[in-house]
Amino acid sequence: MGIDYHVASGLVAATSASSEASVPSGPSVRQTPSPEPSEAGPGIVVEVCVDSVQSALNAVDGGADRLELCGNLGLGGGTTPSMGLYKRVHKIADGIPIMVMIRPRTGDFLYSESELEVMIEDIRAFKRRGARGVVFGVLTKEGTVDVERTKVLVDEALPMEVCFHRAFDMTRDADEALRDVLSIGGVSRILTSGHNGTTAPSSITTLKSLCTDISTLTADQPFPTTILPGSGVNPDTVGPLLRELLDVGVREVHLSGGSWLKSDMIHRREGFGMGVGGEGEWGIWTTDETRVRQKFFAESTRAADWSKFHDGPITAP
Repeated sequence: MGIDYHVASGLVAATSASSEASVPSGPSVRQTPSPEPSEAGPGIVVEVCVDSVQSALNAVDGGADRLELCGNLGLGGGTTPSMGLYKRVHKIADGIPIMVMIRPRTGDFLYSESELEVMIEDIRAFKRRGARGVVFGVLTKEGTVDVERTKVLVDEALPMEVCFHRAFDMTRDADEALRDVLSIGGVSRILTSGHNGTTAPSSITTLKSLCTDISTLTADQPFPTTILPGSGVNPDTVGPLLRELLDVGVREVHLSGGSWLKSDMIHRREGFGMGVGGEGEWGIWTTDETRVRQKFFAESTRAADWSKFHDGPITAP
C-alpha cells in the first residue's frame, strides 16, 4: 500500500493512496490544523463577523467566542481589513481568536494573478501578526472551486486555520465543491448557508448532507474539515437549526448581529454621495451587542443547556 507525502509550511501529512474512505486528492495532501478549544467549553462556538473596532467591542462584550474580521462588511460581504484595524481589534479582543478575511475586492471570486499576489501578501502579513486564521475562497470561471490556486493560499496560511468562505455557495454544485475543498487539505471549515438556499435555516437538508458526506470522506482524519453554518442565524432561528444539525456534528455557528446605524452627521449635501446608496450612504454598519448577548448566545449554546436543542446526551463529533 503506497503512502503519498506532501510537505506544506512545515506540516507533513501522510495518507493511504488506496484508502476507500479518503478524498481523491492527487499527489498533494495537507493536514488540517488541530482546532483550538473554545473558552466556552464543550458547547457551540459563536463566531461573529465584524468590520470595525466598535463592532468588535460589541461582539466581545456580547460573548462572542471567535471573531471574523473584515472590511466593508455591509457592502458586498466584506473585504480584507486594514492592518491598523486588525492591530487595534487584536488589542481589545482579550485573547479571543481572530479569523481574518482575505478578499482584495468585492464582486466575484475569479481573481487575476495580481489579485492572487495581493492575497498572498496579506496572508503573510496577518500570519506574522498572530492571527488565528484566514478566510478566503477562489473559484474558476466555470463555477467550480479553483483547487490549484486555493492550494497556493492554503500553503501560505498553514499552520494557521483556514476557512473557505461563502464563495462555496456560489459554486455550480455543492457535492462537487465539497469534494474539491476536501481534496485540497488543510481547510479547517467551510462557511456556508447550505448552498441550496440563501440562509442556513432554509437549507437544513443540504447542510445535513454536507456534514454526513464530510464524516464519510474524512473518517480517517484526526481533525476533519467542519461545516460552519452562516447567514440567517439569529436567536429566532438557531434553535430549530441546532436541533437538526447537532447530530451530524455541527458545533459552531456564524453571524453578524449587525445593522445600519444612522449617522450623527447634521450637514449632508443633497444629491452627493459615494455611490453606495440607501442606508449605507450615510449609515454605519455595526454589530449590536444586545443581539449577540441574547439568551441563546449567552447561555443556551453552552454545555449546561444542550437539552434546549437536543434530547439526550451530546458527544463530540
